[in-house]
Amino acid sequence: MKIKCLLLFVSCFAIFSCNRNGNEADAYGNFEAIETTVSSEIGGRIIFLGVNEGDKLHVGEFVAQIDTANLHLQKQKLIAQRNAVSSKFPSLVAQVEIFQEQLNTIEKEKERITQLLEDGAATQKQLDDIIGQINVINKQIESVKSQNAPIFAELEVIDASIALLNDQIKRALIINPISGTVLNKFAEQYELIAPGRSIYKIASLTEITLRAYISEPQLTELAIGDTVKIGFDTNNNKMDYCQGVVYWISDKAEFTPKIIQTREERVNLVYAIKIRVNNEAGNLKIGMPAEVYF
Repeated sequence: MKIKCLLLFVSCFAIFSCNRNGNEADAYGNFEAIETTVSSEIGGRIIFLGVNEGDKLHVGEFVAQIDTANLHLQKQKLIAQRNAVSSKFPSLVAQVEIFQEQLNTIEKEKERITQLLEDGAATQKQLDDIIGQINVINKQIESVKSQNAPIFAELEVIDASIALLNDQIKRALIINPISGTVLNKFAEQYELIAPGRSIYKIASLTEITLRAYISEPQLTELAIGDTVKIGFDTNNNKMDYCQGVVYWISDKAEFTPKIIQTREERVNLVYAIKIRVNNEAGNLKIGMPAEVYF
């Protein structure tokens, strides 16, 4: 009787071990994505905000605008000041503007000649002649300005201030930086925000990353570029599977994250890996747990 019980125990243990080795995952982890937080570079009231959580946005899409009425008024004031200074010395300013217009035209001709030279349709002498003309005009501009330095110094200060306002006005337009899905929205239309305030968070979910953890002995079983099998839960309490490609393996050991293992196993050192997974179907979500099979 004892021998029969012993044989039964050994058989059950063997069956259990085979099932365990055949079905147990090699690693566990959670899906994550590269999240980009879009913020306002200037302060002011949001006069337009066209994003909501869950929206799918394309790169370069106009999504929000900060009120720039005060900036435009400051710009108009500077333009009036510049016109006032220019009106006192119209001949000098006009002379420099003529030279500047000539310079712009010749600069474009230089770009054309340079391209023709690369294609073998122009000569080096033609390019040298253009460069010579540019140098002459620059010296003429410098000569006029040096004779009337205070006037042109004041105009340059005003021009720099106008350029700064133009840059701030441009930054008041919030342009979406990447194609993806809006995860969180941190502001509402008509709110007054400060520079650097977060407006929304976006991430591309068409390709998602699985961060998993492996033990030191498993390092020899995996290499960057390897294709692995990934299992994840579905609505019908069953496992579904897909494939992913390992694109990063940490070179530093760390303690097992709490969300992965039991308290006893968390004292073990593991290595993080990242697996790139196609998510065109959209069934994989950020934070969803998954299993990895080598």
